[in-house]
Amino acid sequence: SDRPDAIFHDPYARRLAGEKGAEIAKAITFSKKNSWSFVARTYLFDEYVQQHVEMGFDMVINLAAGLDTRPYRMNLPSSLKWIDIDLPDILNYKQAILANEKPNCELRTIQMDLSDRISRIELFKQLGEESKKALIVTEGLMIYLSPEEAATLSSDLSAQNSFQRWTFDLASPSLLEMAQKEMGTLLKEGNAVFQFAPEEGEEFFHSYGWKHIESKSKFKTAGKLNRLSDELKPFAEMPEPEGPKRLFPWTGVCLFENSNAL
Repeated sequence: SDRPDAIFHDPYARRLAGEKGAEIAKAITFSKKNSWSFVARTYLFDEYVQQHVEMGFDMVINLAAGLDTRPYRMNLPSSLKWIDIDLPDILNYKQAILANEKPNCELRTIQMDLSDRISRIELFKQLGEESKKALIVTEGLMIYLSPEEAATLSSDLSAQNSFQRWTFDLASPSLLEMAQKEMGTLLKEGNAVFQFAPEEGEEFFHSYGWKHIESKSKFKTAGKLNRLSDELKPFAEMPEPEGPKRLFPWTGVCLFENSNAL
């Protein structure tokens, strides 16, 4: 956001991150070296949110919302219902920092541990009844789930016909292995584990009610946005290798459609 050629503007990021956030960012060498991926990811999720708002979607359900400020920083219609769902400590912290700020749409925060399946199914039913066309946004969560957890979450979401689209970021097994090697110790210290990168890629979700529409490479996107180092730029211009994406480091933002709603 500080750059004169900023891709997006988040005037709240520095306040939300605080000194602790800056320290964490500096400590994680792997993330710092690949900061282009966060720029690309943010850009792609912004694009999908804007696209679906223009398509008439009336609700955005942000699972594991974290410190996301899209309801405040994006130009969204006041009629849009935006639902932030996350753990109490995270949402309380964010709300305290943004207490004097006004969101551009109808923002509701719901404190919930999404691993509590009974509670989330009840909540999904409620939100399903409140919306006609909802977009599910899951940024930065899937890689922390086990395959079983990813499967049940997928099924619980597709059970609601009004949950018509779902966008999330997905890593390949090769990238997972690389990230575990570079960040494994640090993640364990924080009680977090990278574990979800299905061998079958996007096809994993077909059995749980989701039809794949498209996937956009964060690396390719970062290249188009001029956020790669001179060393990496030539690789972004190369065609992606043929064959399964699981065979090379790849991560992208995917878009799926609810098969039950077709």
